Amino acid sequence: MPPVTLPDDLRHEYAEINGIRMHYVEAGQGDDVILFLHGFPESWYSWRHQIAHFANRYRVVAPDQRGYNETEAIGPYDTATLQADVLALIQHLGVERVHLVAHDWGAMIAWLLAINHPEALKSLTICNVPHPAIFAQQVRRNPRQMLRSWYVLFFQIPWLPEKVLAAQGYHRLARMIIRDTRPGTFTREDVKRMLEAWRRQGLGGGINWYRAAVRGRGMRLPDPVPLITTPTILIWGEDDIALGKELTYGTDEYVQDLTVHYLPNTSHWVQQEEPEAVNRFIEEHLRRVEERVPA
Repeated sequence: MPPVTLPDDLRHEYAEINGIRMHYVEAGQGDDVILFLHGFPESWYSWRHQIAHFANRYRVVAPDQRGYNETEAIGPYDTATLQADVLALIQHLGVERVHLVAHDWGAMIAWLLAINHPEALKSLTICNVPHPAIFAQQVRRNPRQMLRSWYVLFFQIPWLPEKVLAAQGYHRLARMIIRDTRPGTFTREDVKRMLEAWRRQGLGGGINWYRAAVRGRGMRLPDPVPLITTPTILIWGEDDIALGKELTYGTDEYVQDLTVHYLPNTSHWVQQEEPEAVNRFIEEHLRRVEERVPA
C-alpha cells in the first residue's frame, strides 16, 4: 500500500478536556465535523487514510484518547468518563453535533454515546465492534467468543500485561498486528509511528480501559436498551480473530436505521487494511444523511 500523504493543513492541538490534557489532530474546515475515535492499542494515526481522504470536504478531528500517545494517562477510565471526554471535546470544537466514526474500543464508546447522548451525533460509523448489548450476550453464552476474549481477563492482572506488551521494545506487539493483516498494510513509517506512540508513555492507560470495564459499572446499559435512532453503518472485517462475525447478527434490533458492510478476507484493523472500501462506505453514508436534512 503506498504511503499516505497527510493534509498540508494538519494541525496538532492540545487542550484541557474533561480534566486532562488531550492531544488531537485537525485538518480541513467547515461546519460539518467528522470525529474519529481510535481503539486499542492505537492513536490518532490509525485514521491517517480517512483524514487524508475527507479533509478536503470536511473538518476532520482525531484525538489521542485518554491514556494514549500524547494525551495524559490519568484516570478514571470508566466508560462514563470516556464518554464525557468525547462530549467535552465536541464542545471544545465549538459544534453541537458530529459525524462520529470509531473503531475497536473507540467504537464501544461511540455505541454508548449513541445510546446515551444521541443529541451529539449526526451520524454513526462503527468499525469491527458489536453493539454492547450483543457483546454482553455473546460473552456470556458463546463459548467460542469467551475464548476469543481471553485477553480481557489477562488485562485484569496488575502490571504484567504492561510488561508483556512492552517486551522487545514493543516490536513483538507490532509484529503481531502486522501478521494479522494483509501484507503491505503497514509501511515502515507506520510501524515507526506505532512504536513511538507506545513508547511515549506505555500502554497502561489503554489496558486500564479494560480493567475499568470489568471491575466497574460503566458498561451497564439502561433497561430496556434504547433504540438507536442515529443513522448508522457497521463495517466489519470478516477475518477478525478477536470478534466473530456472528456478533453483528441482530444489530438491527437495537438500531433503527442500520446498514452493515462486510469485508471478506479483512482483519480487525479494517480502516487500515481496506481504506478505500471503508472511505467509500463512509462517504456514501454521509451523503445519504446529508440528503435527508431539510434545506
